[in-house]
Amino acid sequence: MCEVQKIGSHKRVQLNVGRYSTLYPGDTVVLACGARYAPDQYEGIAVIDESSSDMLAGGGVIGTMRKSNHRMSGPTKVKPLGVISRSNGAPVNIADYAMANMVLPINLTIVAAVGSSMNGGKTTAVASFAHGLSKAGHKVAAIKVTGTGSFGDYNAYLDTASHFVADFVDAGMVSTYQLPVSQIISGMNSLLGHASAAGCDVAVIEFADGIFQAETAALLKSPEVRQILDGVIFAAPCAASVVGGCEALRSMGIEPSIVTGKVSASPMAVEEAEKAAAVSIATKEELLSPEAARGLLEFIRNSNRDQVLTA
Repeated sequence: MCEVQKIGSHKRVQLNVGRYSTLYPGDTVVLACGARYAPDQYEGIAVIDESSSDMLAGGGVIGTMRKSNHRMSGPTKVKPLGVISRSNGAPVNIADYAMANMVLPINLTIVAAVGSSMNGGKTTAVASFAHGLSKAGHKVAAIKVTGTGSFGDYNAYLDTASHFVADFVDAGMVSTYQLPVSQIISGMNSLLGHASAAGCDVAVIEFADGIFQAETAALLKSPEVRQILDGVIFAAPCAASVVGGCEALRSMGIEPSIVTGKVSASPMAVEEAEKAAAVSIATKEELLSPEAARGLLEFIRNSNRDQVLTA
């Protein structure tokens, strides 16, 4: 529980009812302690200064900022008042409200979405593909596997008519930054288990930030993760990032199944990227099309997995 001291970049906080609330100095807010990695905003750690701490994300995350994008005006400052605890004195934790642990399913086509950077078009790609597949008759799960707790992407997935929507918060994590990769994988597998139990036949999962972010890179290199992926979507904002990103993925033994992102909005950038990276760029409209989405899924399902994700 904190008191707002000074309003900074985050002028609102997200409420559990699904809307933002404007912040004012003197307001009392309840925030969850966690780390954050966001190159467009802040990098911060899950450390609380009792005199004054930082609001790291509009989703309601408190910690200590270490690095800031120069375009940001600085974090909203809050004074911790106390830790909310149960009657036995144990602190309340997000993990207390996680979905029940489930085992990894074996009857689910799993497609991972990664990007060259934050805001490269991953969430739009996931939402568009999930919507296209849903309109094509598939029962789709749209899941965000890593990131910092916020309902923006979650709500975008809900709007796609996906059959099952979840993110890492549902697995008990405020943020996945600086968490053990084994914990992230366990949460991911559990959410995929819930998707399967809900009757889904395909899951599109998003890894936050870019492919060089520590946890994302570790997940992509993990044999445990690679063996469950049927395909990979790569999203990028420009032709150069498509070329560099595809080269980086191929150096890991990953051949993108679908390349898309903000780059797809420019026909000229598409021509540059396709020629230089030897890929075909899928537009948002193609991902939204039931016929095109069905064809892309069949391509992924029919591809030899060893050709997509090699050792």
